[in-house]
Amino acid sequence: MPDTFQGNLQVNVTVEGQFIPIENATVTIYNTGNPEQIVEQTTTDSSGQTTLFPLAAPNPEYSLEITDEQPYSEYNCRVEAEGYEPFTVSAMQILAGINALQNISLRPLSQRLLPERTVIPPHTLFGDYPPKIPEPEVKPIAESGEIILSRVVIPEYIIVHDGPPADNRANNYYVTYKDYIKNVASSEIYATWPESTIYANVLVIMSFTLNRVYTEYYRGRGYDFTITSSTAYDQKWMKDRNIYENIDYVVDSIFNNYLSRPGIRQPILTSYCDGNRVQCQGLSQWGSKDLGDAGYSAIDIIHYYYGDDMYINTAEAISGVPSSWPGENLTLGSSGQKVRQMQEQLNRIARNYPLIPTVTADGIYGPATAESVRVFQQVFDLPQTGVVDFATWYRISDIYVGVTRIAEP
Repeated sequence: MPDTFQGNLQVNVTVEGQFIPIENATVTIYNTGNPEQIVEQTTTDSSGQTTLFPLAAPNPEYSLEITDEQPYSEYNCRVEAEGYEPFTVSAMQILAGINALQNISLRPLSQRLLPERTVIPPHTLFGDYPPKIPEPEVKPIAESGEIILSRVVIPEYIIVHDGPPADNRANNYYVTYKDYIKNVASSEIYATWPESTIYANVLVIMSFTLNRVYTEYYRGRGYDFTITSSTAYDQKWMKDRNIYENIDYVVDSIFNNYLSRPGIRQPILTSYCDGNRVQCQGLSQWGSKDLGDAGYSAIDIIHYYYGDDMYINTAEAISGVPSSWPGENLTLGSSGQKVRQMQEQLNRIARNYPLIPTVTADGIYGPATAESVRVFQQVFDLPQTGVVDFATWYRISDIYVGVTRIAEP
């Protein structure tokens, strides 16, 4: 593997089930092919984060064309901290020219559980996975056992069954909706692809997911989960896998969107496949990459595969957030209740993330508020603009809900 190509990795360490960062955790990176060789060793800061550090990766061309060459390098990451069980993630996937984010949660030693280890399976475009069983894109309301919700709502959590539906041995995992979408997108497409291609694929993944939520597809069949991780039935989710910074931001920017057709209330169950080993009636992942290269926008790509009557819709409600998006960016000179609310939330977040400066919650967006927002964006891997855009507003909301729940009984 040529040393001239490299990707970057940042590791974020928190307490399991909470938004408490763990400072001074030791993060050790090993080469998967040589577990005795330490590639990098560092510690986390007060935000529970390492710096972004480089790791060797294969030629980026391997992820931009269909090839037998593995397009990503694999590394193991072991995290240790005083008072916590150590945790190891094996086979993290590093792409050349891309920032990878690895989130790791540690359990307190008091729980007396054995050290944990997760092995990330191969990417779906490189590994061997069963093709999707075809389904109609709209679920009939009269279908036996089907439960249909009254409106499209972005759920706070997705319950993922980590295996085929009938596998009773597979575990169920509670995953926040956005984290689920980021994980699936990082598992299903390459982060090196054109931005419009990534947007189109994320829209397709979200619409598929929200169809499962809206129709309560599995609950209507007697199961206690929302969706599976089986590519034969749904889409690939990989427990504890690393995600990519650009996919992270795309999802944050459009997470309340899905795909619709005129006169149909439910999100469309958007079929898709790799377009290489498997063909389907919906979006071809490799084909969408070629269209992105040719200058197609995200909606152009959607129309190419699903027809001109498919359009981007917005969910009526977002579960688990304290207040809705104000409808425009908050920036220097902004004022009012939305600014005050955002300032109060940032101040509460700063108790757990002391790198973030506290501000006077006066409803006036001055230079101090802009700096606090910029540091928040730095800590949570958003573009450091000092402006509260859609993605930043809801990330503040997410983290605020997380840190305030720490104190709940």
